[in-house]
Amino acid sequence: MATSSLSVNPSLSPPPPPPPPSSSSSCSSRISCFYSFRTKPLCIPSQSFHYHPRTRTPILNSSIKDLTTEEFRTEDEDGPPSQVESEISTKPRRIAIFVEPSPFAYVSGYKNRFQNFIKYLREMGDEVMVVTTHEGVPQEFHGAKCIGSLSFPCPWYQKVPLSLALSPRIINEVKQFKPDIIHASSPGIMVFGALAIAKMLCVPIVMSYHTHVPVYIPRYTFSWLVKPMWLVIKFLHRAADLTLVPSAAIAQDLRQARVTAANKIRLWNKGVDSESFHPKFRSQEMRVRLTNGEPDRPLIVHVGRIGVEKSLDFLKGVMDKIPEARIAFIGDGPYREDLEKLFAGMPVVFTGMLQGEELSQAYASGDVFVMPSESETLGFVVLEAMSSGLPVVAARAGGIPDIIPAEQEGKTGYLYTPGDLDDCLNKLFPLLNDAKLRETIGKAARAEMEKFDWRAATIVIRNQQYNAAIWFWRKKRAQLLKPLQWILKLLTPTHRKLAAGDL
Repeated sequence: MATSSLSVNPSLSPPPPPPPPSSSSSCSSRISCFYSFRTKPLCIPSQSFHYHPRTRTPILNSSIKDLTTEEFRTEDEDGPPSQVESEISTKPRRIAIFVEPSPFAYVSGYKNRFQNFIKYLREMGDEVMVVTTHEGVPQEFHGAKCIGSLSFPCPWYQKVPLSLALSPRIINEVKQFKPDIIHASSPGIMVFGALAIAKMLCVPIVMSYHTHVPVYIPRYTFSWLVKPMWLVIKFLHRAADLTLVPSAAIAQDLRQARVTAANKIRLWNKGVDSESFHPKFRSQEMRVRLTNGEPDRPLIVHVGRIGVEKSLDFLKGVMDKIPEARIAFIGDGPYREDLEKLFAGMPVVFTGMLQGEELSQAYASGDVFVMPSESETLGFVVLEAMSSGLPVVAARAGGIPDIIPAEQEGKTGYLYTPGDLDDCLNKLFPLLNDAKLRETIGKAARAEMEKFDWRAATIVIRNQQYNAAIWFWRKKRAQLLKPLQWILKLLTPTHRKLAAGDL
């Protein structure tokens, strides 16, 4: 997939880490701005009082692609570049991940993202703790310790469990783990607990934005809640040291809403399990199932949560125009009953939730994958369909154009104007009627997806984006200490240097 790397840009170098305390010193190596859990007395090293930005030096482009929008470079000149590239550290980190709902029990677009993220962090030698909602949580996952926090159902979406994760038990578990960095999914309820714990322990916090809630609110609740929701999102992400987003389109939305400083937004690169989603899983038996016993009919497939925000009613118009086609909805959700009534009497199959090899077969056994949703932050199901060799026709909205950019339209997939039935049909008809075209587009899509893997995406976060978060956190801490430094200068004779043991 064609993307462009970051341009060369001058930058501040990250401040050096404070030296380790000597064995004879009674000072703690960290300063808590809120409360210290250390058993030792709070001692402030003299080095902490001095923050001197270094001379700007060029930073070379990364070999791994990142955000492509040049407008993210418009922040004030004192900020770091869009990507801080310090030396790649081989020293293991201790990473606490707060994710809601559970990536082990709740089937959603980010399930594979977090599971693969945890897996590859562990392979790279990092210690990982996962705090999530309590249902279906394993004791460990690829060696990462998992902790379930008592949860409750979302009032507007009962199948989504929520949890604050701020009980004394959770706080004590995280405190004993002694994380170097906290990573929390956002928005939600648990992100508030993660933020509070990060401030208590005085460690950097990264928030990754996965659900574009302001878009969903008018469809599930009341439109007047959109503005308060943006205020909540701003509060959270301005308190974070770095924000990760799944697509450049979502990054642009957050930037336009001034959710946080533009130079604190980074792209969490896409990835797909190209072995689990592969054309080799094409199955005649599955095709018979998905077409309700008519495998020779053209088969349209949709995989994903069946929610009103997915605009699946749009496909009713598609089926009215192509009565010879069959459509299979793979997935479940609160809108399923209404959708079944809408398609009553039509050649439509609802399979419910499929997982494992059955899901792989469902993708690979279709003819075309159609995605009418206009609210996807990325669109993992589109990645999985393309990896399965299935041509995609999708709405040109959300994060989908990141997957099928303009220069690849008609080569690896097709995009249509959101809500435009004629435009959709113009892209869909040729694919359904031309097996050779389907094969050509499917092979090109598969070849494109083979370029992306979760390990590469994890390396970018671990070795570059976490470094950027730590850079911002150190800078903020130094700025908070400036008033104390000024007071100490007034109280300390000019001929005598302040020593750590003086406090």
